[in-house]
Amino acid sequence: MMVNFYKYLPVSSTDESWGLNVLNTGCTHIVAGSAYPYDTHPAHHNFNWDKGRILHEFQVIYITKGGGIFESKSGGKQIITSGSVILLFPEERHRYKPDKKTGWDEYWVGFTGPIAKNLLSKKFFTPATPVIPVGYQETLLHLFQEIIDKTKEEKAGYQPLIAGTVLHLLGTIYSLSQQEKFSGQDVEAIVDKARLLFRSNIEQNISPVDVAHELQISYSRFRKIFKEYTGLAPGQFQIQLKIHKAKELLTNTNKSVKEIAFELNFESNFYFSKLFKEKTGVTPIQFRNKK
Repeated sequence: MMVNFYKYLPVSSTDESWGLNVLNTGCTHIVAGSAYPYDTHPAHHNFNWDKGRILHEFQVIYITKGGGIFESKSGGKQIITSGSVILLFPEERHRYKPDKKTGWDEYWVGFTGPIAKNLLSKKFFTPATPVIPVGYQETLLHLFQEIIDKTKEEKAGYQPLIAGTVLHLLGTIYSLSQQEKFSGQDVEAIVDKARLLFRSNIEQNISPVDVAHELQISYSRFRKIFKEYTGLAPGQFQIQLKIHKAKELLTNTNKSVKEIAFELNFESNFYFSKLFKEKTGVTPIQFRNKK
């Protein structure tokens, strides 16, 4: 059974310069029918349902058992089920509580810093979507437990260590949220086959249109789902593969730049050199000379 634990952490100026600072962490088993939250938390983190709360930090809460309700200014009211991740954002009024009939088990970590603010500004996470259903994930539990264990010990330099774990936690949640978008669809199979076709035909004159034809779907649909899933248009994905292969050939062979351009099916030596410099910051000759 979960052992209740929480800790509010001091942050030094050295810790702050790391870019991500962990302010608090813990885990709590909320018994069915009990008051929430427990009144042992500091006043600046405690709240009641009627008034709600505004924090000046980010928090990630993982509900591993039970269920309840969550409401925020930007996200509205949502039902919380076991396996839900709740994201709290700075200066965003919110409130949440477990169902009296079930209670819930929660893990949480609070943090701040420019790294977290950058993830918000780049819209990796948004206040409009504060609840992410990820299900039971052993990886998330392991990361929360690692943060809690290191916090209990408070050994020298533990702040940057647990800050790294928080970033791993956020990356995992983001990845799971992206996968959730495509669950129940054939998108993953299409993208996997496309990536395999691009990689296995890197030296052939195969175009993204050819790949779509091979997969028996329209190019417009193929381009849309490939970019949504990978973050890159098919053509850009193919170019990155070719640039990587060109680096290998420049490093491990004596082939001329012209020969490499021809081998990788670039339309001209000039176009290859121009594109290579755009992507790497140096010309193929400069890259080879550095190696």
